[in-house]
Amino acid sequence: MQVIWSPQLDEKDAQWRDAALQVSNTLARHAADVDGRQRYPGEAVDALHAAGVTGMFLPVEYGGGGASATAFCAVMEELAQVCASTAGVVATLQLGAQPVLAVGSAAQKQKYLNALTRERKAISFALSEREAGSDPANMTAAASRERGGWRIRGEKAWIGNGGLSDSYVVFAQTVPGSGRKGIAAFIVEVADGGVTADAPEDKMGMRGTSNCTIRFDTWVADDRMLAPPGEALRTALSALTVGRVTVAAQALGMALGSYNAAARRATVRKAFGQPLVDHQGIGFQLAEVSTRISAGRALCYQVARAYDAGEDISLLGAQAKLFCTEAAHAAVDLGVQVFGGEGFVKPSLVERLYRDQRATEIYEGTTEIQKLVIARGIKRQFQPGSNLGPA
Repeated sequence: MQVIWSPQLDEKDAQWRDAALQVSNTLARHAADVDGRQRYPGEAVDALHAAGVTGMFLPVEYGGGGASATAFCAVMEELAQVCASTAGVVATLQLGAQPVLAVGSAAQKQKYLNALTRERKAISFALSEREAGSDPANMTAAASRERGGWRIRGEKAWIGNGGLSDSYVVFAQTVPGSGRKGIAAFIVEVADGGVTADAPEDKMGMRGTSNCTIRFDTWVADDRMLAPPGEALRTALSALTVGRVTVAAQALGMALGSYNAAARRATVRKAFGQPLVDHQGIGFQLAEVSTRISAGRALCYQVARAYDAGEDISLLGAQAKLFCTEAAHAAVDLGVQVFGGEGFVKPSLVERLYRDQRATEIYEGTTEIQKLVIARGIKRQFQPGSNLGPA
């Protein structure tokens, strides 16, 4: 009997998981080099593209695989166990495409979603700014009317696939001082000119992903507006809601990678005449971590299935990200502890996962933001006059 709970996948979802699993050997061979040199995992992305994984989340009509969110979670887990950076690259492709898929016009979908799958062009999600991360309504990037279109000026920070993408979904303020009501979303192509990328950030973890500041001073036509003022921020938050389930699965993959390594090590390594796992100080911690991973997987996959069924997952998605990223934090911490000195030096899977995992508690909304989303949901349910009632 397996200690960790595993989801029951239907045949199609299992095929996607197996496709990612087949690429995992490539990931494992290059993961330490990708991390050490902070380089883009091109060979892994090439293999995943050949397997259809990089566009699996898009509808078949746009050249995608038509895969479910459940399948995408399974793929994230498999990739993140051996190379979290590669999982991050694929997740970033999903996040960038999500707003176009959700609210794009027919012409925008045909152009940009088809380009992602058939031409291997990437589109990135450009919301965050250095002084407006968790509070996007405070953004300073601006869009003003010019020559029958829009002049977009400003900077976006920590943009995933930054400097590598061909297009960006840029959120900008059209009415200074109006907060979220004035924010609109535009599709900006690098080929438009006036789009420059700083050098990639020198990150503590997820070093194979490219995150950098993108500077905009460019003009776009009216047909490049993706979401008008008053609707764009809602579009952004909706994309992040989907992304939170993806991050939850990614975190679970890191947790599984570290847990499996630690459990194997604790079973064969002896101290004071018995395996480490027989010492309660280690065995009990492994028991706790395995239980957290099982619970996290059950929650994550249930939320993914709810999304596939068309249900609102804004609160459950926040709970999944909160719980799974914290479970992963405990798992990677234990992984390093079990390996001791070997877990503290490079190259080491548990050392790398320890650094990579920390980002999952920050992007797609920090841990504190997830708690805020959940707390607001609790208030709505239990405030006087609410007809929602108890759980």
